[in-house]
Amino acid sequence: MNMNFFKSASRALPDLAIDFGTANTRVVAPGRGIVFDEPSLCCFSLDDVRPQLIAAGNDALPMLDRTGRSGRIARPLARGVLDDIGAGREMLRYAISRSGLSRRLRALHAVIGIPADATQAEANALMTTARDAGLGHVELIPEPLAAAIGVGLPVWESQGAMILECGAGTTEVVVLSMGAICLRRSVRLGGLALDAAIAEHLQIRHKLLIGAATAERLKLDVVGPVGKSSDTIAVKGRSVVVGGPATIEIKRRELETIVERHAMSILAVVRDALSETSPELSRDIHDNGIMLTGGCAAIGMIGQAVRDGTGLATHVADDALHCVANGLCRAA
Repeated sequence: MNMNFFKSASRALPDLAIDFGTANTRVVAPGRGIVFDEPSLCCFSLDDVRPQLIAAGNDALPMLDRTGRSGRIARPLARGVLDDIGAGREMLRYAISRSGLSRRLRALHAVIGIPADATQAEANALMTTARDAGLGHVELIPEPLAAAIGVGLPVWESQGAMILECGAGTTEVVVLSMGAICLRRSVRLGGLALDAAIAEHLQIRHKLLIGAATAERLKLDVVGPVGKSSDTIAVKGRSVVVGGPATIEIKRRELETIVERHAMSILAVVRDALSETSPELSRDIHDNGIMLTGGCAAIGMIGQAVRDGTGLATHVADDALHCVANGLCRAA
């Protein structure tokens, strides 16, 4: 996709840019920066004939795994693309209203990020949902390109650059040059899949059931600074054996092994992309290394696996979490 279109002087500037992510939704207003940054979560009441939204974003987070039969928690996106149209519409409406941008005489013009490998059907579903949420003109920008712009890579120059966008729902590897995506590879695997793998391991190995929030806390504990914590981790959940609450102690190394397997899956995608990259672009990547962005870029095992497996330098963006959001605003 050639992105010179976004430099057109005759094109009207959008009112907002939306990083509609699997884990978080961020809204950026030109000149104001990030005006909304909350979890991509909606809680619906199931007591009525039609499900009613009772909470979204930060307000819905404490309800995760605590709703019972009268409510349902929904994530609008799964593996980077729209999975629940109703939840997607309500999440966007909520984000726009909380951003202070909804009171306008005309419909808002927005740019929204989307995975580079999204199908036309997935792109159409996102466009329709955005319009149903009250947005007017909507444009889609590939998230890896937005991340590259957000981190300040020279994407408009005749120089190859590789970016590894590590999101919650998907991980994408792209090679950029002259404002275009020259090559892309992806795997629908991200931070939430890693959380699920940790929860599955505890259920199978230790007969302990944990919720999504606990799995994420364990992941953050494991990938935190080396030497900050002990060799064992206390985990609270529900024991399948006794049928009630329980606390167990597990070796940190158990969970590190799960993270390492996740990192090796990402390395395989990077290697595949490098094997298909043209010689001249490969030379540029060899000189400049690989830039890591996204929430999972902070997982040191991923960068280490890529360095060891390719022999190339890796660089983690200073503000890895917000590269896509900032890049969408700049591209707009």
